[in-house]
Amino acid sequence: MGDVKRRYDASRRREQAAENRARILAAARELFEVRGYGGTTIADVARTAGVAAETVYATFRNKPTLLYRAWDIAVGGDEQDVQLLDRPELQAVFAEPDLPTRLRRFASVNTTVMRRTAGLRLAAQSAAEADPAVATFLAEVDAARFEGMAVHAARAAATGQLAVSEDECRDVLFAMTDGTLWRTLVVRQGWSDDRYSTWLGTLWATTLTT
Repeated sequence: MGDVKRRYDASRRREQAAENRARILAAARELFEVRGYGGTTIADVARTAGVAAETVYATFRNKPTLLYRAWDIAVGGDEQDVQLLDRPELQAVFAEPDLPTRLRRFASVNTTVMRRTAGLRLAAQSAAEADPAVATFLAEVDAARFEGMAVHAARAAATGQLAVSEDECRDVLFAMTDGTLWRTLVVRQGWSDDRYSTWLGTLWATTLTT
């Protein structure tokens, strides 16, 4: 019975730790977006998550780590350690042989990602000038996104249906996927995500393909 109890206790501790981690990350993302990164403290995150500040420090060490992890979850939509390019939704995009259709499907996936990430990115941008750690975070995020768009462009070129150079395709996709355009049309101008996704996909399909 002692071994069973120990296994149960260990299992419950792991479960509790996972629950705390999820609450902390959800609280951090909400506070970063509402109060701004600079206006959010570890104590604020702990209070909102319903845990002790020591628990936040023990789990994530510091606020920049919270930002990085909150971003990873916002991009992927969950805590699975799977790169966006390797997730099923983008694998389905790459499997589409017709490039205009592929770009429309990518626009749909990207719109979903923008819904999850644009507010967090805006919070980071507002803090980057005063916080070198956040500036580094943004540089790394953009470098990863640039590499991702290079993959999209290379696979588009491989279809033989690209009307522009591979580099131009990469640059256009990179320029239109940082959240700025989504915020302008959806948040500021009141477009629905469906309208935005359709417009963006049509724009890419008509300007980048033969």
